[in-house]
Amino acid sequence: MSAGLAVAAAAALAVGGAQAQASRGAAPPGARPQPPAAVRLVSAPVRIADGATVRLLRPGDRVDVVAAERAGPPRVVAVAARVAEVPPPERDIGDGGALVVLSVPRETARALVGAGASARLAVTLC
Repeated sequence: MSAGLAVAAAAALAVGGAQAQASRGAAPPGARPQPPAAVRLVSAPVRIADGATVRLLRPGDRVDVVAAERAGPPRVVAVAARVAEVPPPERDIGDGGALVVLSVPRETARALVGAGASARLAVTLC
């Protein structure tokens, strides 16, 4: 009888421990890990320094976006971003580059905005 009580106590402790872990956000032992949340894509309008390069792009193309600053080496800001839209060229913009709309994860969109504020952006076709 004491052996039965010991087994029952151990089982209750194991169940209680798993419930305590689950309440703290940890998965109970033997549970399947949850798949990562889907990455939500957003539309990011990006001004590319060379307008002629943008005219080569078509919706569906994949591009890497590179930021070139005066100080320091160029850095890649977005990898394999999908071109969502290529707006018609703007009139009287001169050497102001051209706009392209990319479909990227939200974090990448933030990085593109930051890079575009302080560097000239270029694209390479993937």
